Amino acid sequence: MPETDPVTWSSIARAIEHAQSIVAEIDAPDTPRFRAEATRYLGRFLAAGLTSCVLHNDPDYPVFGRMMDYTMPWGLDHPDCLYLYAPLRGDAVYRVQGPRGSANHFDVQVNAGHFALGSVQATTTLASLDARALGLAPDAPLDLQIGGERGETDAASWLASDTDARFLLVRQYFYDWERERPADLSIERVGAEWPIPPPSPERLDEQLALLETWLRSGAEQWARMSAGFLSLPENSVIVHAADAAARHGGAAGQAYCMGNFACDPDEAVVVEFTPPDCDHWVFAMGNRYWEQIEFASRQSSLNGFQAKLDTDGVFRAVIAHRDPGVPNWLDPAHDERGTVAMRFLGAKDAPDPIFRRLPLEELRTALPEDTPHVGAADRAEAMQRRRHAAVARFRR
Repeated sequence: MPETDPVTWSSIARAIEHAQSIVAEIDAPDTPRFRAEATRYLGRFLAAGLTSCVLHNDPDYPVFGRMMDYTMPWGLDHPDCLYLYAPLRGDAVYRVQGPRGSANHFDVQVNAGHFALGSVQATTTLASLDARALGLAPDAPLDLQIGGERGETDAASWLASDTDARFLLVRQYFYDWERERPADLSIERVGAEWPIPPPSPERLDEQLALLETWLRSGAEQWARMSAGFLSLPENSVIVHAADAAARHGGAAGQAYCMGNFACDPDEAVVVEFTPPDCDHWVFAMGNRYWEQIEFASRQSSLNGFQAKLDTDGVFRAVIAHRDPGVPNWLDPAHDERGTVAMRFLGAKDAPDPIFRRLPLEELRTALPEDTPHVGAADRAEAMQRRRHAAVARFRR
């Protein structure tokens, strides 16, 4: 096969310009605020690409990195989740060790492909295990062999891999943000020789080529998906079956409801559904760039632990630009249009939510009479606790 020219920083700069053109085409108001948001998104997306494509992309000497987090959201990230990423080689054996922490849900997933490739189908789940299957109680030590033959090391647990394996994804879902603690994990390739050798030109070229793909194909994919959900009828969602998502990098056993919200400044949107019996659920809002709306200092998401159900067991949330003084306020951060993601882990069926759009002044008549009032002081205290808990999750 003919040799291709190595990727250089000049070609990466051209790919950044390409990504910038994709972001510029996203349907957003042409205002200083949205231009600033678009510029910030591009920087965050570049940072996430550097992490998963270059800085944490040595399968011989992997180190867990956060491919998305509070500082670099993309792909409509889960506000309850701490994602850890590590590259794999399909012919190698790895060992993952460390305390599992106490997140409400913990799972480890072996995947083929990469999120840079610009297609949901390009990422395939090969194997996964959660804390329950691993027999891990909160704070129990994890000792997991990835790949090879079962029992090839003295690890306590084993997760299959194959020659197509390219990366390991660890998800931790936090219900009680203030009390649940993250895992503290390390990963090593079995048989690695130390110290780590200098980088090879071939490996670095592969890493930069993947980053270039991230900035081109990956950026196009997320813009395309966001536009698709924004094009649905206003205030509606589509339900995605759990098994379909799990085949392509989604969490096993998790049903997704994806769509959009639309709410003008003098309006409110009441969202209603009865939460199913499940392990974890969340309602979260994203912006036009398919980022989760600021979730530490704003209540832009609510999960099953945080939400207050009404006496009839129904979750009623209120999307509004001004605090309506109800427990389940969802703050859109001044976005009049945006995306919605609902996740239901371990549910037999996902609910079909009802959206009701109405003038803000009529809101109280649309809610049960016994809906509690949340005053300014109580809201400020709750938001301070939320902010501290969210930031603490990403501290390490």
